Amino acid sequence: MPASSYRTVKLLLDILQGMGVSTATGVRPFLPTLLVGALAADDLGVDFDHTDFAFLESPWFLLAIAVCLVVTTLLRSRFDTPAGEAALGGIGLGLGALLFAGTLADHYSTWWPGIIGGLVCALIAQQGTRSLLTRTRARLDAAAAAALLVSGLSVLIPPVSVLAIGFFIWLRLGGRRREGEKHAGLRILR
Repeated sequence: MPASSYRTVKLLLDILQGMGVSTATGVRPFLPTLLVGALAADDLGVDFDHTDFAFLESPWFLLAIAVCLVVTTLLRSRFDTPAGEAALGGIGLGLGALLFAGTLADHYSTWWPGIIGGLVCALIAQQGTRSLLTRTRARLDAAAAAALLVSGLSVLIPPVSVLAIGFFIWLRLGGRRREGEKHAGLRILR
């Protein structure tokens, strides 16, 4: 395989990996960040060393993320408010942007598209998850497991991220369709 073809394939895999890990932070911000940081610390599928994003795998950062995970788990009821969800959502967007950019920075000097891509992917996951949670009116602990699964698989098998993003888009579109049906039904009843 010529060097240019190899670099193109590597770039595609890095983009897919970034998409997957940032999508996972859109579902739950801390658990995927902790997993990806731990994998990066051991250079298992991702590595932030020698980049501007090396802090993502540093012990102090991973400890801070672990503390945030524990605090938000213990104080879950306090975060089940619109303000709490918005705060966690914003953190998820930020962490998704950093992880995507860090994934690109590992092999390329141009990492800034990862900030934009990470924001977009995390937002897609948030919208899909919010749509599902609104419809089921229940807090799904399975969302944390899904976020962990998506982030881990995206590091090990980057094309999985396409399936994850497709799933969250499908959830969001399904939520919009149901909202439209609900509003149409209310108009008929009037």
